[in-house]
Amino acid sequence: MGSDPHIVLGIESSCDETAVALVTSDRRILAQRIASQEEEHAPYGGVVPEIAARAHAQRLAPMLEAVLGDAGLSLDAVDAIAATAGPGLIGGVMVGLVSGKALAMASGKPLIAVNHLEGHALSPRLADETLGFPYLLLLVSGGHCQILSVEGVGTYRRLATTIDDALGEAFDKTAKILGLGYPGGPKVERLAMEGDPKSVPLPRPLKGSKEPHFSFAGLKSAVLRAHESGDHSDADIAASFQQAAVDCLIDRLEKALGQAGPHPALVVAGGVAANQVIRSALEALASRHQMQFVAPPLQLCTDNAAMIAWAGCERLIQTPDFAGDPLDLKARPRWPLDPDAEAVRGAGVKA
Repeated sequence: MGSDPHIVLGIESSCDETAVALVTSDRRILAQRIASQEEEHAPYGGVVPEIAARAHAQRLAPMLEAVLGDAGLSLDAVDAIAATAGPGLIGGVMVGLVSGKALAMASGKPLIAVNHLEGHALSPRLADETLGFPYLLLLVSGGHCQILSVEGVGTYRRLATTIDDALGEAFDKTAKILGLGYPGGPKVERLAMEGDPKSVPLPRPLKGSKEPHFSFAGLKSAVLRAHESGDHSDADIAASFQQAAVDCLIDRLEKALGQAGPHPALVVAGGVAANQVIRSALEALASRHQMQFVAPPLQLCTDNAAMIAWAGCERLIQTPDFAGDPLDLKARPRWPLDPDAEAVRGAGVKA
């Protein structure tokens, strides 16, 4: 591949965004496109796996052609094909991975099978070249809520996870309870700006407990009870829910920091990282602990292919002679970043 920067084509299709991007190993996003499926899933209040997989199959080929056209490149100019191989909705993951395999086989380029969570975990390094290893990562999305020590490419130590629901799911369920529609996170955040975060007494599950893990199922139930009581405005419920979520995150991170020891940087990634109230609270926490705070730009928070392509670049930088992953590897609905992490109560299937 020579000394020139690598160019990696990334494909992401693990949930309800179809995404393609071209990224270089010197941190340039040459082109990217993301096709949202909000209109398809909005009538159901959440993602329908069969609808998502069908939409990926319909949109991916035209998007691949469009992204290469946007960058003015042919497939021959690409050094590797990086595709999400899990975790995620298995139908969607299979669409993207099979497409990546076909492109790799047709072009003779190496296939890089990327863990979707690793894409999120490494995405801050795409935006900030000063971020080195190790760093403490809060990974918060619709399907995952974890604290990890990111010690290098492919080396992750899980310090905490959710024992039931992810925070992004709790945001979406709160939005559904309040009749805000899907996707719920941004809508709850906007409504919360109009409410009083101290007005509704909501629980902070596991706050103060000895274990560093998260729990949000009880918080969702409390939101439902508050709404059904008729005693509170929707704006006050949204603001109080968001504050409860922030309090839980900060408390759990404090616990993890106490157990893991000092890290140079606190990093947040995943769709929930787009929430500005959460970002501000995390930045304040980092400042108290004299840590660098890094959050990727909003376009890299939600599911996107630039982070998948960048994870591929990281692999090539680490192993310049990487020959590619086998073309017969299977898509994985579950794929933990730290397979050796101890199972926690209630979280046996959480990646």
